[in-house]
Amino acid sequence: MTKDLTRDIAAMIGSRICHDLISPVGAISNGVELLTMSTGDTSPELSLIAESVENANARVKFFRIAFGMASPGQMTGRKEMLSIFNAMATARLTYEWLPETDMLREEVKLACLMMLCIETALPRGGIIRISNDDGQWKICANSDRLDPSPDLWARLGAVTTTEGLKPSEVQFILAPLQADSLNRRISTHTDDSMLRLIA
Repeated sequence: MTKDLTRDIAAMIGSRICHDLISPVGAISNGVELLTMSTGDTSPELSLIAESVENANARVKFFRIAFGMASPGQMTGRKEMLSIFNAMATARLTYEWLPETDMLREEVKLACLMMLCIETALPRGGIIRISNDDGQWKICANSDRLDPSPDLWARLGAVTTTEGLKPSEVQFILAPLQADSLNRRISTHTDDSMLRLIA
C-alpha cells in the first residue's frame, strides 16, 4: 500500500509540474515564431533560441509521460513519441522510436524511464533505440564509450530505497517500480559496444 501510494504521489507531482510548464514554454515558442514572421529575422541567435525552446518543450512532454500519471487504458500515440524524440535529438544523442502502433501510456512510461537510465551511461552520446516485441520492451544503446554505473545498474532488477541516490538518478527507483506495477522485471545486458535493458 505504501509503495503504491508513494508511486502515485510522485506521478501526481510530475504531472503537476509538467502541466504548469507546458503553457509558458509553448508561449515562448509561439512568441519566437511570431517574431520571426513579423521581422523576417532568421539570425543564428534567434534560430538557437527557437531550437532550445523546441527541445525544452519536447523534454517537458517527455517528462510528463515518464514521471506523470498514467490512467488505466490511456493511450500514447506513435506520432506523439516520434515528434518528441525528433525534437529531443541533438548532434550528440539521437533516439529511434520503433513501435509501429499507439501504446498504453503505462507501458510507454516504463520505456521512457528505462531510456532515462540508459542515458546516464552515455557520456559522449550515441544512439538509443526503443522497441517493443510481443509486449516486451528493449531499450538498446550504441556508443563509442559506454559507462554504466554498476551500483545504479544493480538497482534495476528490484525495487530499492532512495539511499545513496542523487535527484538526477530517481529513474533508477521509478523504473523498477513501474515494471513491478506491470508484473515485470528489468534485466540488464552489457558488452563493449552496446547496453540493453529488457522488461
